[in-house]
Amino acid sequence: MKTLVAFFSASGVTAKAAEKLADAVGADLFEIEPQTPYTKADLNWMNKNSRSSLEMKDRTSRPPIRTKVENMEQYEVIFVGFPVWWYREPSIIDTFMESYDFSGKTVVPFCTSGGSGLGDTAKNLSRLAPGANIKEGKRMTRREKPEEMKVWAEKAM
Repeated sequence: MKTLVAFFSASGVTAKAAEKLADAVGADLFEIEPQTPYTKADLNWMNKNSRSSLEMKDRTSRPPIRTKVENMEQYEVIFVGFPVWWYREPSIIDTFMESYDFSGKTVVPFCTSGGSGLGDTAKNLSRLAPGANIKEGKRMTRREKPEEMKVWAEKAM
């Protein structure tokens, strides 16, 4: 089963989890990079006018992505990772989900967070990727062991 781990990482935490997951399940890895990288000021959630705050306030916001997944059709399972922003997936994940046809594919979200979980992510992704089999997903911690990730991932697939 051809598997992809696609991820967006603002600070590097989600990138580490994604790399560990991809290694654990033998998946290809793809970083969802914004066309315009986020600065520290952009990510300041305390500033109501920061780029991330404005994107998250506007549910129609779709930040452009720098590159595309080559041959997305070859993947049967796609793990989608991101940091939780405002109790849901960042808007750039919405851009990613609307950029491909996920019909018949299994999509498994995973997140990193200081404490909050995936919230309504599965429901949101179902709307963004009609025809996909969206799983509930998991919040990853820094202490997640590769063998634990593998067990979880195999159950999710």
